[in-house]
Amino acid sequence: MSDASRDNAIMMTPKALQAFLLAHIALARPMQVEVRHVDDRQVVLAAPLTPNLNHHGTVFGGSAAAVSILAAWSLLHVRLDAAGIEAQLVVHRTNMEYMQPIDGDFTATGSMADPTEWDDFVQRLQRKGRARLRLKAVLAIAGTALARLEGEFVARRPD
Repeated sequence: MSDASRDNAIMMTPKALQAFLLAHIALARPMQVEVRHVDDRQVVLAAPLTPNLNHHGTVFGGSAAAVSILAAWSLLHVRLDAAGIEAQLVVHRTNMEYMQPIDGDFTATGSMADPTEWDDFVQRLQRKGRARLRLKAVLAIAGTALARLEGEFVARRPD
């Protein structure tokens, strides 16, 4: 899908994405993940500190990684939905960097590592039935980045 045609696509609303995540992603509910924003460039999720605590009173690293992966995965899910493409999405590999402890309610903003890769990704998915895309997520409190994820996600067309 080109940038021009994507601008005309109907994007999933935050409420619709929230309902999907709560119904289909088991960890979203106990982690109290909330969808704050959705557009074709980013998905912003929020999570409170309390259900994601570790023994130091900060966010458990596994919770931070899970919310980061979910934010990046959600962007891919939303964009494929807007393009009318049905695909199974899986995480291929990720790298998480923790710059500072996360000591409060936080957000995870998922985006594409390189937005110019989108058209090639869609073409490859339609032609070969499988494609990979690099995505990223930034965890922050009040706009201060505290951790970041870079990952590669795979989409496969159903048989």
